[in-house]
Amino acid sequence: MKKQVTLLKEFTKGLWEINPTFKQILGTCPTLAVTVSVINGIAMALATTFVLVFSSLIISLVRKLIPNQVRIAAYIVIIASFVTIVDLVMKAQFQDLSKALGPFIPLIVVNCIILGRAEAFASKNGPLRSVLDALGNGVGFFIALVIMGGIREVLGSRTFLGYQVLPNGFEPWLIMILPAGAFIVFGLLMGFSNMYVERKKNLEREALIAQYRRVGREEITDDVLKEAGV
Repeated sequence: MKKQVTLLKEFTKGLWEINPTFKQILGTCPTLAVTVSVINGIAMALATTFVLVFSSLIISLVRKLIPNQVRIAAYIVIIASFVTIVDLVMKAQFQDLSKALGPFIPLIVVNCIILGRAEAFASKNGPLRSVLDALGNGVGFFIALVIMGGIREVLGSRTFLGYQVLPNGFEPWLIMILPAGAFIVFGLLMGFSNMYVERKKNLEREALIAQYRRVGREEITDDVLKEAGV
């Protein structure tokens, strides 16, 4: 019998374990396009999280009423409803941000993070777990966009959230506010992420081997290591 994941785990897994940007590699188009500044990244992440949480909630509530043959179309209709709310609110209250983000707000409708969590999780689980899963993935997406936006804004404009943080003597790296800069930062962050994961696995593997040797077992099979998750 499969052990049920705790509610806390449902939330925290989206922060790193299945982070939508660095682990699932989802939503890369808005990630690369809007992170020329931190504020743009924050706005995009909050908008996406709002749609993700509420669409997951509704999909979870009506999942048994949606015929399997039209489930994707139904998900898109639900998601589009919340995207419309976000788009109208931003145009009315945050016009500068709305212009800066351009078409990427309406394109949240087909954001693979939202469709992915709807299909993989919300359509198979209850409302509470679906909301926690969506919120965790939204926060993970928020963290990724803030990190990328922060690096690009600081190096490309010498500012952070519009405030100058580097001296005038620092020559801005203009490439960081260009599309090429987005790919460079994203690639480096992915590389560091993979290095961290591999290093952690190697340390866990060495610790497990040392533990077995301390109790007199000189050999440890690959099956034992696999079962231990290392």
